[in-house]
Amino acid sequence: MTEIIKMTENELSQCTDIWNSVVLDGNSFPQTETLDLNSAGKFFESQSYTGTAILTENHEVVGVYILHPNNVGRCGHICNASYAVKKDKRGKHIGEAMVKDCIKKARELGFKILQFNAVVRSNTPALELYKKLGFKQLGIIPNGFLLKNGQYEDIIPHYIEL
Repeated sequence: MTEIIKMTENELSQCTDIWNSVVLDGNSFPQTETLDLNSAGKFFESQSYTGTAILTENHEVVGVYILHPNNVGRCGHICNASYAVKKDKRGKHIGEAMVKDCIKKARELGFKILQFNAVVRSNTPALELYKKLGFKQLGIIPNGFLLKNGQYEDIIPHYIEL
């Protein structure tokens, strides 16, 4: 069984490894640089919320997500999130559990809209999940994402009202 909890120092190393794996894949996160434990601690702590997906039987970290404002001031009611699932645990609804938890946490924190700025067109599992959960597609930004191989791919922003 998977449980989503607030990340603590106990999960930092495993969360960092999962996050860095997605960064190194180069096909969904905008970051190009990996995190060391020090920078990861600061990064995850700076978020409005960092959630961790844990397998309850052995406390293995299988996913991490960050939730934070998408903008400031008059647009500060819109939040943004990013999700990372451990490679060998993908396809087991961990991402879905994290998105659902994120929606709940965003509401608790007073956000009104959850927006994803850059869902890469080839990220079919994410696109299918967001559609299933009721997110609305905003359009397509041609060549909005630079893949690791140097090619550009379209991004598809999404949002859901909370």
